[in-house]
Parts: sequence; C-alpha cells; structure tokens
Amino acid sequence: MTSDYIDANRANWDERATLHAARDGSGYGIQRYVDDADALSDVVRFDRPLLGDITGKRAVHLQCHIGTDTLSLARLSAKVTGLDFSENAVAEARRLAEEAGVEVDFVRSDVRSAPEVLPRGSFDLVYTGIGALCWLPSITEWAGVVAELLAPGGTLHIREGHPVLWAMNEELPGLSLAFPYFEQAAPLEWDDDSTYVEVAAPLTSTRTYEWNHGLGEIVTALLDRGLRLDALVEHDSVPWEALPGRMTQRPDGEYALTEQPSVVPLSYTIRATKVA
Repeated sequence: MTSDYIDANRANWDERATLHAARDGSGYGIQRYVDDADALSDVVRFDRPLLGDITGKRAVHLQCHIGTDTLSLARLSAKVTGLDFSENAVAEARRLAEEAGVEVDFVRSDVRSAPEVLPRGSFDLVYTGIGALCWLPSITEWAGVVAELLAPGGTLHIREGHPVLWAMNEELPGLSLAFPYFEQAAPLEWDDDSTYVEVAAPLTSTRTYEWNHGLGEIVTALLDRGLRLDALVEHDSVPWEALPGRMTQRPDGEYALTEQPSVVPLSYTIRATKVA
C-alpha cells in the first residue's frame, strides 16, 4: 500500500515540477536564476549562517525538486548532486542548470533508494530543504539513508517545517492542533488542485499522502544511526504562507505569524555529523 501512496505523490509532483518551472514569472520565478549569475534561493540564503562554508564539499541534495536550492549550493562552490523521485522535476532541474551555466549532477530516484544509485559513504554534506520529510513514511529509514551516504566526518544539514506546524489545521480558528504530531503508519490523505506558489493552471493529480514526524523522533533516528547532534535551532518563520491570512512576509522572504510570532515554532534546522 505504501507504494501506492508514493506513486500518487509522484504523479502530483510531476505536475508541480512543470508548473513550478514556468518561465512566465509564475511558479518559482525560475528566470532570475538564469539572468543573475549570483542569484541564490531564499531558502539557501536563510540557511547560510548555519550551513557555513561549503566550498569544495561533495554535497547531495535529497528531494531536490526542480533544483533551485541545488543550484544555489553549487553557486556557493560545493560539488553538488541533486536527487528526486519525479522524472519531470529532474528534467526541469537539468534544464535550469544548463541554462544558468552551473555544473550540477541530477539523479532520478526515490530517496529511500539513494544508497543504491549514489556512492555510499562519499558525501561531505547531505542537504535536505524545506517541505521534504512529510512525504516519507519512515523517519528511521530516512536517517539510515543519510548515514549511508555521508562520509566519516560528513555533515547533515536540514531545515524543515516544524512538526507542530504540520499538526495544525489552517481552516480552524486560532492555532489549532488537529492532526498527528507523531509518526503514524497510515498517512494523512489530501485532495487539492492547488500548490504553495502561484501557478498557471490547477493540478489534475490532486490526491496526496503525508506523514508527520515528531522532533524527538527525528533527532533520535539520527542518533541511533551514529550521528552526533551539533545544532538544533527552532525558527519562528517558514518560506511560504503556511497559514494563509495569519502571516506577514518579512524582507528576507520568510513568513511569520502576524500576531504573537513568538508563540509557536514554525520551522527548525538540524546539523549533525557522522562520527569518524
């Protein structure tokens, strides 16, 4: 049954990739990465203080989507490979890198199979961006993938939506927790023809399946796989309007609660090292 959920999600993300990569100003606003050789994604720009100097590092970006963050890591002088399960996403990522004149390798694979298609124990940096873990049924399995890909002394960097945010129901009044905080065997099922940025057409593959993972579950999974936790930082913002009508966009592109932004964490960053 899990494979059915993943197949449905892949069909949805195949459509999103095409719409997100539009060159008409909708979607991710891709053209700016082609026109400006110094352009970085807002996500990677936010990450830089905790990401540190990645010059020359062998990096893999898991669940890279259409490659805007992947390209941005390469522009920070890392040697980057992007991996995504969507054929359309990988095609769009390759197209973007070619148009922007940036050298990045892209591989199509489910993240759970990454150690089978990428050289194990060879990456100095495993990078995962925002909105990725909720598409994976098992956080323990994901942590195992990270550990297998990292070279001894290598670092995981992940910034992700906070599990408290994923547990909120934006349609209820106030900040209402209505969905599971902890990982469940059965996913939450959604049916929605929209996406999180403005696009030119509605989706037709509308059914998707998501899993939440508690912060303790994520940290423990990494520790159990032999990684050392170096930093856990919670943030009061996310890079999209996660709670429509209740958020204000900041100058750096992040969205925070308009009222009482300090009452709840909306995202977090984890840095962890594979002990040599």
